[in-house]
Amino acid sequence: MIKAVLLKIFREGVGGLMAFVSFLTSPRKIKRTPETQLLADKKVESMSLYQYFACPFCIKTRRAVHRLNIPMEYRDAQHRDSEHRNTLEQEGGQIKVPCLRIDHGDETTWLYESNDIIAYLNQQFDPSLEAALQQS
Repeated sequence: MIKAVLLKIFREGVGGLMAFVSFLTSPRKIKRTPETQLLADKKVESMSLYQYFACPFCIKTRRAVHRLNIPMEYRDAQHRDSEHRNTLEQEGGQIKVPCLRIDHGDETTWLYESNDIIAYLNQQFDPSLEAALQQS
């Protein structure tokens, strides 16, 4: 029991340190025209990211969101009695973070795995990828 508590304290301490270092070394945000930023802002309204503050994979995903300059809604699913944790488990099917919730009208997609989430967000919001796709 004491081992579990000490491990949890260590894990949260290291995770908090990683989050702080990530904050200090934040990537540059993509710059868009006001019109294209408004379109990106509108597009991301149907998305939310379920995450834990100190999770390394969540930090990696939040860094990508920051770089893409999109106002993503973050939902903390860490605490056992959290409404967001319950939604993640009941509607998403599992308590696993990060998880991107994408609402399409009556249909909802739950995208797990940080690399898959980042690839999807890059495809949707990275103008350099859009330009490369249009040229090919």
